[in-house]
Amino acid sequence: MSTLFTRIINGDLPGRFVWKDEDVVAFLSIGPLSDGHTLVVPRTEVDSWTEAEPELLAKLTSVAQKIGAAQVRAFGAPRAGLMVAGFEVPHLHVHVWPARSLGDFDLSRADNDPDPARLDANAETLRSALREDGYLLFVPEA
Repeated sequence: MSTLFTRIINGDLPGRFVWKDEDVVAFLSIGPLSDGHTLVVPRTEVDSWTEAEPELLAKLTSVAQKIGAAQVRAFGAPRAGLMVAGFEVPHLHVHVWPARSLGDFDLSRADNDPDPARLDANAETLRSALREDGYLLFVPEA
């Protein structure tokens, strides 16, 4: 059975994508810690980061770094947070979000009922920043 993320990747469920390439996708979290909170996910179903091939883990980290740099600029944050938790969905994913303090690393503080219009706006803000950074080939339209 496909994971929730595979269903999003395949278009069976909606997702606010900000990155797509042959190995990795990234879409906004529906339980954000802050505006622009993004999940970087391999297309291949891998349960845990410790089970991922080193090349795939490197690719996830590389894409997360690009997204984090765009988030810092686009959302005016001093840092980008990075976390691999893996308890929410049994499909490897990296959380990347604009962070302002260590308190922003607490997943229990996630907004579990975000405004869809705000999520849409945040996705477009991040897409625009990634395009400005030169990643036009990987940034999908809304």
